Amino acid sequence: MFSFRHFSSPDTDSDSTEENTSGSLGLIIYVEAVLLTILSLSFLSNYLEHAPLFSGTKNTLYTSAGQGNEERTFIKWVDFSVTSEAMTQAFRLDVDTCQSDIHLDWIQLLAYLGARYGGDFSRYQSSDLTGLSEELLAGASMEELTENMEYYDYYLEAYGAVLDGLVGIYEEEIPASQAPPQDWLSESVPATAKETDPETVWVTKYGLKGFSPIAKGFPYSDYDDFGDARDYGYRRLHLGHDMMGQVGTPIIAVESGTVEALGWNQYGGWRIGIRSFDKKRYYYYAHLRKNYPYQSTLAVGSTVRAGDVIGYLGRTGYSPQENTNNIKEPHLHFGLQLIFDESQKEGNNEIWISCYELVKFLRQNQCLTEKTPGTKEWHRVYETRDF
Repeated sequence: MFSFRHFSSPDTDSDSTEENTSGSLGLIIYVEAVLLTILSLSFLSNYLEHAPLFSGTKNTLYTSAGQGNEERTFIKWVDFSVTSEAMTQAFRLDVDTCQSDIHLDWIQLLAYLGARYGGDFSRYQSSDLTGLSEELLAGASMEELTENMEYYDYYLEAYGAVLDGLVGIYEEEIPASQAPPQDWLSESVPATAKETDPETVWVTKYGLKGFSPIAKGFPYSDYDDFGDARDYGYRRLHLGHDMMGQVGTPIIAVESGTVEALGWNQYGGWRIGIRSFDKKRYYYYAHLRKNYPYQSTLAVGSTVRAGDVIGYLGRTGYSPQENTNNIKEPHLHFGLQLIFDESQKEGNNEIWISCYELVKFLRQNQCLTEKTPGTKEWHRVYETRDF
């Protein structure tokens, strides 16, 4: 790497020359070792800055089904570790630029960070997202910035499967006293509808249209328990997020969709399964209240809107006998399954993700509810409508 020439005087004895030569060689080796270490650390730092942390190739992330013209390639694995702080910052950048010439898409922003961090958001720094947004607003395109990111497209599809449907344009019914200027009022609602209840108005908004699964004003506690061991029936991993609360707490539809499952399951007790309209997400709400688990209007095939009351927190389950309370602590088991291909809906290829950080993010939008007189049911106070 480096060439050093040693010069000795003619009258220097051989022992002294050998000692000096040995010392010089030692110095050479030491200097080379230091330089190699510095270069190696520099390379490693640069690699970790841009390389994914998982090993293997894209074959680790994708699979195929079918043959010939019917062959389908789709994602087979997702580890969603995006923090609520990262989601909130990306969401605010999206909303703040929604009417600007350059609109920053929050899922694209998070996908960029996912590709940069190798999916490991313990490395998240708000300055990374700030710097990215500044580059984009200055005129750089996401295509240019991700040109050398091999896994950006993967994260864009994976994070989109989780977050699509939670942010966008929607209509909301609000108290007339909180009404914004007239030009913000929704034009898609007929005038007769606006005049039906003079105390409320409909407005068109852009923002968070997904809801927390727990109604506003009802206390709950939780922690990150995804992947914990469970042993009822057989040893398995906990593929959901438990939210401890009071029996009867109204449970809210996180996103609009169609009811695909309704009834008893010996593990989840009374449970509801709701599929998003784009078919990518399956929301699972389990351990619902004994005797009166759901809204009376629900049935398989029913359409629900984000923010609707769909059921009530309880402690049913862990029994083949219907309507049994065998769960020690009342809680909602909230699960989210991703479906990139219908073959993943049931069986050994299911993809369930951790919801802890997502639930923290959604807590900023809890639905206000009130008791329906003369019944055991609750209902939302203000309606919303998707575009």
